[in-house]
Amino acid sequence: MTKIILLVEDNPDDEEMTRVALEQSNIANRLVVARDGVEALDYLLGIGPDGAESSRELPAVVLLDLNLPRIDGLEVLRRMRHHERTRNLPVVVLTSSVEERDVIESYGLGANSYIRKPVEFDEFFEATRQLGLYWLVFNEIPPRAAS
Repeated sequence: MTKIILLVEDNPDDEEMTRVALEQSNIANRLVVARDGVEALDYLLGIGPDGAESSRELPAVVLLDLNLPRIDGLEVLRRMRHHERTRNLPVVVLTSSVEERDVIESYGLGANSYIRKPVEFDEFFEATRQLGLYWLVFNEIPPRAAS
């Protein structure tokens, strides 16, 4: 079964750059995009459109922006870590924030990695390629998160 990547990103340009970088790196995993914190939590916590829990497959990794509409990335991370279903799910904060407090709070809330988005496409491409290889090929997913 193909591992899913959940990209939580509200910027269409960054979404497209991530998609292109993954494709050009031959990372053929299914990319699911949530464009705000509410969509991300609905997807991750298994809440369907009718408000009932679903058995939706969890992603192998979440690429989480911090600056999101409706619910910000830090709150998404906080709620993920408090929910049994997503407690151990790998989360890579992928953001343009240069605030030291965002780095500290992200790790304090249980982020597995914190990466500042490179501005140049070539650097962004390489960072995304490395992310894909590590989190989808080399990283071992906890059994609960894999279900």
